[in-house]
Amino acid sequence: MTPTGSEAGRSQEKAVESRPRGPRQRQRVAVIIPAKDESRRIAATVRSARAIPHVDLVLVVDDGSEDNTQHVAREAGAVVVRHSHNRGKAAAMETGAAVVAMRDAPDRLPRMLLFIDGDLGDTAVNTAPLVAPVLDGVTDLTIALLPPQPGAGGRGLVVGAARRAIVSMTGWTPTQPLSGMRCLTRAAFEAATPLARGWGVEVGMTIDLLRQGYRVLEVPCDLRHRPSGTDLKGQLHRAAQYRDVQIAVNARRARSAASSVRRTLTPGERPVR
Repeated sequence: MTPTGSEAGRSQEKAVESRPRGPRQRQRVAVIIPAKDESRRIAATVRSARAIPHVDLVLVVDDGSEDNTQHVAREAGAVVVRHSHNRGKAAAMETGAAVVAMRDAPDRLPRMLLFIDGDLGDTAVNTAPLVAPVLDGVTDLTIALLPPQPGAGGRGLVVGAARRAIVSMTGWTPTQPLSGMRCLTRAAFEAATPLARGWGVEVGMTIDLLRQGYRVLEVPCDLRHRPSGTDLKGQLHRAAQYRDVQIAVNARRARSAASSVRRTLTPGERPVR
């Protein structure tokens, strides 16, 4: 697989510029787990994530859970921060990244960020293949390709819409555009913020990074999580996904159109932000 990006190496150049001088340091990885009402699976997910090579911090962001997610995660060895009410996945990801940044020492390399779902259980360690391509400078963002999930009830409507949007705006064709298991450099994460709200976060991140020249690579990972079924709850979940993906895509199309208008009105000049 070949990583994509119109200006390959941009974030790696940034990373090199910002690295502290001195003896070669071991790159560290922080696992960030946004979670809501995952008390049944979060302990296994945390314990499994702690076994991933280079990981020295597992952080659970309890996004307003009504169960014991925060306590179970802490007992399993995670650092836990909690939102007092549900703010959504994007907010949990941003909170997690901010907490990791506060824990990064100024004389050490900033940790790479590995985002995983709270319901992966014992398979969380299988996100390890996402780390090496980013660690080695092959790419800036890796996305997990999951095998078929037993019990999944979707018909590909949301996936298809997300894929077409990414292709039309970047020229890259993803296999699983909604995959939430992702590893990326600190520079890439900051370039992708603010994140798209709701279930549009993954599509928005992919579009934003590719359009800025960051490189993206899909990596197969043997993961198992709780899929959405065909019942009413599953259908409502996919409807919310579709809505949020469209909101994220339309916002980026509008931004791109506005940028084109500014360039047309002021040829040869940099648009004023």
